[in-house]
Amino acid sequence: MRLSRAFLPTLKETPAEAQIASHRLMLRAGLIRQTTAGIYAWLPLGLRVLRNIGQIVREEQDRAGSQEILMPTIQAAELWKESGRYEDYGKEMLRIRDRHDREMLYGPTNEEVITDIFKGFARSYRDLPRNLYQIQWKFRDEVRPRFGVMRGREFLMKDGYSFDISPEAARKSYHRMFVSYLRTFARMGLKAIPMRADTGPIGGNLSHEFIILAETGESQVFLHRDLLAYDPLAEAPDYDGDLTPHVDFWTSRYAATDEMHDEAAWNAVAAEEQVSARGIEVGHIFYFGTKYSAAMGFQVTGPEGNPVHPEMGSYGIGVSRLVAAAIEANHDENGIKWPDAIAPYKLAILNLKSGDAACDAVCERIYAAFPEDAVYDDRPERAGVKFADADLMGFPWQVVVGPRGAAAGKVELKRRMTGEREELSVEDALAKLRP
Repeated sequence: MRLSRAFLPTLKETPAEAQIASHRLMLRAGLIRQTTAGIYAWLPLGLRVLRNIGQIVREEQDRAGSQEILMPTIQAAELWKESGRYEDYGKEMLRIRDRHDREMLYGPTNEEVITDIFKGFARSYRDLPRNLYQIQWKFRDEVRPRFGVMRGREFLMKDGYSFDISPEAARKSYHRMFVSYLRTFARMGLKAIPMRADTGPIGGNLSHEFIILAETGESQVFLHRDLLAYDPLAEAPDYDGDLTPHVDFWTSRYAATDEMHDEAAWNAVAAEEQVSARGIEVGHIFYFGTKYSAAMGFQVTGPEGNPVHPEMGSYGIGVSRLVAAAIEANHDENGIKWPDAIAPYKLAILNLKSGDAACDAVCERIYAAFPEDAVYDDRPERAGVKFADADLMGFPWQVVVGPRGAAAGKVELKRRMTGEREELSVEDALAKLRP
């Protein structure tokens, strides 16, 4: 992308309504624009990040045996009345009526719809297990939407649902998603810690939140230091095998948000192993048994020929929230520091003297080597403006091309995450930047 042709409405001043770093930086870097309270348009740079996150989520869900579908955003109220949640959900649910005066709603979640869909398919235990997911926009009418996309009213979410014939099988599905989530966030360059959680309006008796540590996080969290050292990508899990040892590693060590904090259990952890920090929830998984299948009359024939209500779980990832969470965990006073895997572009090419033959030639050569993954700042702006914008937008690499270096066939390579700089030949810079 050539910046001279890009739709990239950056801001020099921070909007007054932006209270946290991610909201300020997403507005200033031109990732989003608010259209009304709690609802945002995603601009080209932000949309690329959103898609990169969605792609990693898809790959890890598919690897764990889940299958993607797409359900409607508008749902029939009668399904929610059947499950008993229509009146209980509260004012966060946007209730509407169509021209035929039928009660409808803009879905805040999809347990009822997926249960109704799957009920029309499954007849026998042989049709189980199944795990289905989607990445879809949701709406919850927050009374005070704030913090940008961190707590907006409209948000992009991955929601998945498992169906099993027994509690033991359902726990295996839960474990698959537990391990899959650890890998998903790790691939994004984020350290996410699973913590036992309240089930809330979803229901059930087993639930974990996945929390990213960030100084500006919304929750106080308490955890065992061992959990920070473990790499979920160190080995590929066998999703058809027994994942209990993986899950036991995480659940046998203390990890809790302030809402679930147990002071006595915390004091039993050695002081040198205690870590207290702030965190942001980016994923939540639930096992709720037959809460929905029983309420909605969903039965299959079991192995013994008896009718059985399938055991269910649901699994959410805040895709749009992850954009903000990644910024909260990775930024400085100058702007965003994108992890490589979710960055909108891999590198920014900064031409410090557009129109200089040597500078232009070197920049065009590098740009041609990364036609889909580079931003070329070819604008007739001062060098200081280009440096500031590149830091603000947070591309992992900056290739700085000045007239003196270009004449000698050299460029400066800067790593945004660490600030490290080095001068290299064009060939060596290209070799370092290629995967």
